Amino acid sequence: MRWLKENSLALAFMIMFFLALGGQAVSGMLEYNDRQLVEGAEPVSFLQYVTSSSFAVDVSENWQSEYLQFFLFIMLTVWLVQKGSPESKDMKEAGAESDERQRVGAYAGSGSPRWAGARGLRLWLFSNSLGLVMGTVFVLSWLAQSVAGQAAYNSERLGDLRDPVSWWSYVTSPEFWNRTLQNWQSELLAVLSMVVLSIYLRQRGSPESKPVGAPHAATGVEG
Repeated sequence: MRWLKENSLALAFMIMFFLALGGQAVSGMLEYNDRQLVEGAEPVSFLQYVTSSSFAVDVSENWQSEYLQFFLFIMLTVWLVQKGSPESKDMKEAGAESDERQRVGAYAGSGSPRWAGARGLRLWLFSNSLGLVMGTVFVLSWLAQSVAGQAAYNSERLGDLRDPVSWWSYVTSPEFWNRTLQNWQSELLAVLSMVVLSIYLRQRGSPESKPVGAPHAATGVEG
């Protein structure tokens, strides 16, 4: 029970993720098969659908936009600040901060991760590991979206008796960027809303909010 409590936030989101992914797979298959019947084609099984380019592009285009959101937020909040927002650092702390404040190198403590006390490349990698991983996952999911999207797009073109297009032609096409920018703009709006609304609004007990009684101008203060 203690383990469940200590990991309850991650477990809750993991369960909701798999439920949402499963729901997307089922509803996507039903919609896909409905189109197949309208076009006079055979419906596909659940396994055929979840291994298809149609399902892969829908999943990967959402993943890449989410990881882009977090990558940009992680990296931009190193240097950029927003007065009054708990999502921002204090106005005077913009930048990578000193080794002493970050507790790295000679300032690493006995409980610090081993690489926090390292030097050179190991310290740099560990110091930037969160941004590097988020950025890498974004790039990989973006590539997966482009490959799966090309396959799905060419399948539609062949069905219409048109020639397939190359990967480069697809990733420079309006079809690709329309799908991509739809997701990007919604993620960027969500982050903007969180940064600005948290200046004036509160959620008692949440670390994403300032304490209820904190001044609107208080920056980098979490409840």
